Amino acid sequence: MTAPAAAAGAAATRPEEFRLGAVIITMGNRPAELNALIESVLAQQGPAVELAVVGQGAALPPLPAGVRSVELPENVGIPGGRNVGIELFGPNGRDVDAVLFLDDDGLLPGTDSARLLREAFTADPGLGIVSFRIADPETGVTQRRHVPRLRASDPLRSSRVTTFLGGASAVRCTVFEQAGQLPAEFFYAHEETDLAWRALDAGWSIDYRADVVLHHPTTSPARHATFFHNVARNRVWLARRNLPALFVPLYLGTWFLLTLARRPSPEALRAWVGGFRAGWSEPCGTRRPMRWRTVWRLTRLGRPPVI
Repeated sequence: MTAPAAAAGAAATRPEEFRLGAVIITMGNRPAELNALIESVLAQQGPAVELAVVGQGAALPPLPAGVRSVELPENVGIPGGRNVGIELFGPNGRDVDAVLFLDDDGLLPGTDSARLLREAFTADPGLGIVSFRIADPETGVTQRRHVPRLRASDPLRSSRVTTFLGGASAVRCTVFEQAGQLPAEFFYAHEETDLAWRALDAGWSIDYRADVVLHHPTTSPARHATFFHNVARNRVWLARRNLPALFVPLYLGTWFLLTLARRPSPEALRAWVGGFRAGWSEPCGTRRPMRWRTVWRLTRLGRPPVI
């Protein structure tokens, strides 16, 4: 029995016993969307999903009774805010068995999402993370970048994957105990892959489930002012923190060439290069290179750590 399976063995074994919590972070600028999301969580079939809402430097609107909440004095970033939400369910979320991360402008269109997640986690004790399918609420289209694998042409195909979508996911709380929480210093960009690699290295599996859907309006990540800087800086941090030394230049060299091949605007390229340099000059946190068997596992799953 693997370490994850052994750890999960003492947890709930029947779907109706598996406790779910949901973490929503918000900057207070989408009250209508936040309320609709909360209602969609409360409408889920089966045992109630516990809710935790984190205000990122913003006051929260009135929330339904029983919702755990905190208003932070400042925006601590996406991974930092989600970590605060995890702790609202006790240390590493131990009051529940798994935590859903949901974007505050998202919506669960079906009432069976919680049931599907409970069934998935209890059927596979080694399953650590589930990534949902994100679909535009008007068109139903799933963007390729929202399918967390290289072969992304068929978003309706579920599969084992090597990363997940941060705002449309569920993580078993034992993963936090064994692999740690999200890297708060990333602020945003690539924090999910950092946790995914550590979870895989601890022996957990990650599934992309096309039947668990989150509605989310189609947007571009480049709308954030610091997008290109953070993407580059955090890509370097991701490699420095997690990859064996041999793979660090291979991984970063590949992404440097891919970025140039995509012909970003001069402004975007300058921000990207500045972030790339910052990734080398700024502290990245604790380095824990993955084991070689994890490198092989990533390769077998179709995503060797060179891309």
